[in-house]
Amino acid sequence: MDKIVSTADAAVADIESGATVMLGGFGLCGIPENLIAALVRKGVKGLHTVSNNMGIDGCGMGLMLEAGMIASHIGSYVGENKLLESMVARRELDLTLIPQGVLAERIRAGGAGIPAFYTPALMGTVAAEGKEVREFNSRPYVLEQALHADFALIKAWKGDRLGNLAYRKTAQNFNPVMATASKVTIAEVEELVEPGAIDPDHIKTPGIYVHRVVVGERYERRIERRTHRAGAPR
Repeated sequence: MDKIVSTADAAVADIESGATVMLGGFGLCGIPENLIAALVRKGVKGLHTVSNNMGIDGCGMGLMLEAGMIASHIGSYVGENKLLESMVARRELDLTLIPQGVLAERIRAGGAGIPAFYTPALMGTVAAEGKEVREFNSRPYVLEQALHADFALIKAWKGDRLGNLAYRKTAQNFNPVMATASKVTIAEVEELVEPGAIDPDHIKTPGIYVHRVVVGERYERRIERRTHRAGAPR
């Protein structure tokens, strides 16, 4: 089954206001830049987003924030986005922060059909307030529910028209698990290859999880935070 879509705009055409959307990537690495740009052009509102982080001002999901598209967000790190900080302070956006490992496991559980699981990571924090706690082997654990989404926008290095995907390095964070936890998975790829061209051992997301594939037109490859070694030339 050929899953190629001609443009990023066509790939996100059926994402409506109020949808729950997972967005892959880690920092600015492996984010679906072209799909995000298309979603901004579409102008949907009231989205409920799930992503490890919220990009930076003027880049990645920061563009969605600037366009007023996000009503609530679940993530683990938002420290590079000043606009998000100000929106949360003004109560213009509902933000839920959870530990990074718990976030990844909640998404993985959603894709694996596991409705909930117990974890010790939240004990003693405000994130555990109001949640069920049970003791296992004399240690308390907090019940966490799986995460699902209407759509997942993910980014891969290579993909074929059947939807098989391969990732590189840090881009493997969150993209593969999100592909399994949504009703519709839309993947943008840097390189489109023929079926069989990707070594089966390198396929992290089998095509059965992917509904649409689009080739990204342009990538900025921005640096989230530039740092310099003491004494190094700038």
